[in-house]
Amino acid sequence: MGYFTDKVAVVTGASSGIGLAVARLLGAEGAKVVMAARSWEKMKELAPSVGKDVLCIRTDVSVEADCRKLVQETLAKWGRIDFLINNAGLSMRAMFKDLNLDVLRRLMDVNFWGTVYCTKYALPALLKSKGSVTGVISIAGYSALPARSGYSASKYAVRGFLDTLRIEHLKDGLHVLVFAPGYTASNVRNAALTADGSPQGETPLDEGSLMSAEECARHLLEALRKRRNSVTLTGLGKATVAAHNLFPNLTDKLTYSYISREKDSPFK
Repeated sequence: MGYFTDKVAVVTGASSGIGLAVARLLGAEGAKVVMAARSWEKMKELAPSVGKDVLCIRTDVSVEADCRKLVQETLAKWGRIDFLINNAGLSMRAMFKDLNLDVLRRLMDVNFWGTVYCTKYALPALLKSKGSVTGVISIAGYSALPARSGYSASKYAVRGFLDTLRIEHLKDGLHVLVFAPGYTASNVRNAALTADGSPQGETPLDEGSLMSAEECARHLLEALRKRRNSVTLTGLGKATVAAHNLFPNLTDKLTYSYISREKDSPFK
């Protein structure tokens, strides 16, 4: 038996990108997988590619009642939760001076409160199983990205929340992982919100040159096996975090220069 065999894993944002890749890899490892996302029909279509023990639950993580129902239905089905992977997320791309504040609220509702709600209701079961709670953040949760004020703020907040949770339960056997991918190929940038809240529809990056969602998922499962506290992916991501800690003023200037060269950069 492998590490994940017959364990129950809840994955939010499981209908695409990193979430789907994680769900598929967990299924291949023998886990019982709960796919949570707003796109129920899409999840049902994808479920056979995840495995034989799959439960699809329509969940909008920004709605507290949906998160409570997600946990209740998981426990009703399998009676336990071993892994909660808070992956559901939303991005944005606009200068704060141009931003409708409802966009920032939406980012916090999905990225931060979605993680808080799901973790709050799953925590008793995770403590019982001595399981793992993961927050998928971003390099932007360590070193801020301009034109992503709501995104960076929400990812910083998730990191602070989970680091605190880890300390609170240091003696309880709860494993808490803060997982920070670098740029990863997904649809998150296509769905990123602009200043008025509409999706930008087109990514400014060459998605084909980025780490695949499948490779990212392999790193995440390895971190769960080793019960690591934090993981930062990609050479650029690790260099950015290190530079931010050691040379914050220089990092600000380099980040500004990097973002200003993006296609249709908000700086222009």
